[in-house]
Amino acid sequence: MHIDRGDSPRDLVVVAADIPDSVSRKKVVLSRLPSDWRRSPAPGELAAVGDSFVADSKAAVLIVPSVLTPSESNWLINPRHPEFARIRVRSPEDFHYDVRFFV
Repeated sequence: MHIDRGDSPRDLVVVAADIPDSVSRKKVVLSRLPSDWRRSPAPGELAAVGDSFVADSKAAVLIVPSVLTPSESNWLINPRHPEFARIRVRSPEDFHYDVRFFV
C-alpha cells in the first residue's frame, strides 16, 4: 500500500516494550479469525476478541496476526493485568516514513 505524501499522518509514534518471557501471553491463531479479518473497516468480531482478552484478564499480552503482514504479529498489552508492572514500556518515538511509502 502506498500513500500520498500530503495525506500521511504526521503525529504517528512507535512504542516498544521489553516483555520478560515469564509474562503470560495468548496467541490468536490465524485460522480462528473470520475469513474477512483483513477487511477495512475491520469486522466487529475482531473487537470482540480484544474485548474478551481484556475482560478475561487471563494473559497480559495478546499476540495477533498483523493485517499488513499476516506472517508477522502485533502484541497487544493489557495494562489492567497484574503482570503489566513487569513490562517496561519505552518512551514513544516519532514515526518516520520510509520514502518507499510514497512511490
